[in-house]
Amino acid sequence: MSRSSSARLAAVVLGVAAAGFTAGASAQAYPTKPVRIIVPFSGGSSDVTARALTPKFQEALKQPFIVENRPGANALIGTEMVAKAPPDGYTLLMILTTHVISSSLMKTPFDPIRDFAPVAAVSVSELGMVINNDVPAKNLAEFVAHVKSLPAPLPYSTTQLGGNQHLAGELFTLITGAKMTPVPYKGGGEAVAAAIGGHVKMYFGSMASLTPLLKGGKLRGIAVTGPKRHPEFPEMQTFTEGGVPNFEIRLWYGLLAPAGTPREIVNRLAELALSFVAQPEFKAVLARQGSDPMPLNPQQFSEFLRIEQARYADIIKRANVKVDP
Repeated sequence: MSRSSSARLAAVVLGVAAAGFTAGASAQAYPTKPVRIIVPFSGGSSDVTARALTPKFQEALKQPFIVENRPGANALIGTEMVAKAPPDGYTLLMILTTHVISSSLMKTPFDPIRDFAPVAAVSVSELGMVINNDVPAKNLAEFVAHVKSLPAPLPYSTTQLGGNQHLAGELFTLITGAKMTPVPYKGGGEAVAAAIGGHVKMYFGSMASLTPLLKGGKLRGIAVTGPKRHPEFPEMQTFTEGGVPNFEIRLWYGLLAPAGTPREIVNRLAELALSFVAQPEFKAVLARQGSDPMPLNPQQFSEFLRIEQARYADIIKRANVKVDP
């Protein structure tokens, strides 16, 4: 090798080493300014979860963590904003299950897997199936028999075509053969009111949002997702107990960073987030919104996201779900 070639090689090696040292030093110093957690919704359970995390991060890292709500276009606006943000750890995204669903239904300006670095999953909420009090069914088997006896598909309310509630209905039909049709409403309040008023006959909602309605007798609980019955409503079967196995539609929540964010920063944030989830006071916050801890580190969360994306894509394909762009 010539002397000039050796010099160029040495320069490249030194440059790579310097870049690695700079990245490591930057990660060690992180954060040196406020960090934003983008919530791509105007409110709701993802917003509550993000706001429960921010004071914990602030206390541990001695910098402000600020929640910014960037709703719009079925969460695409806020999500795209983070996908295109600098990968430096100063812009994070709070997601829920719909993050891995949208790309199977419509063209998105980002890839939900490749364009993000998973930080940590933190919690999960079960969905409950509730019915109008006039529906002649006391349990899941009776409800399935009732729906199958109807001359037309049973209407149920949902807040978003292509969202968890809609796909819960589609999966229920695929498993049971009981025909139902989704009726979209602008928000959870309208969707619940429609079920109470009898304009639709069934609604899927988070158990946290359904609790006061069930306690007040405004709707009748039929079944709950997850492996166990809800402690406050032990009379509600799990779907498996009611004869509907593999009905796994749940609301889970987690943090992402833009793809390319330094691994040291991702790991530091993940370590802290998972330590918060283990704290009794944080578990109490989750319990108040009907959630359970679901701690997953970056590697576990990455694999979980891929599995969930494939599972929902399969439901959408089998049910031939179409959503207008």
